[in-house]
Amino acid sequence: MNIRLALASFVALLTVSLSAASVAQTMTESQAHEIKQAEERFAAADKNADGKLTLEEAKAGMPRVASGFSKIDVEKRGYVTLDQIKAMILKN
Repeated sequence: MNIRLALASFVALLTVSLSAASVAQTMTESQAHEIKQAEERFAAADKNADGKLTLEEAKAGMPRVASGFSKIDVEKRGYVTLDQIKAMILKN
């Protein structure tokens, strides 16, 4: 009887674990897609190709980044980098 209970508990735990892993994998794929899009848009928006996006460049080419510019530019340098944008994507 105890073996059946233990086996049933194991199966239930395994089912929950697999479901959670599936959700985590979907999130990762979604983030990967969003990062790929961000890389492409960043390259197009970075008009002087200096690896930095000013607020003006962001407004012209990455409006979502422009709207959250102050949250991304936490050091108040007046620009954001692709790595900072990627970090925000992974944080959300």
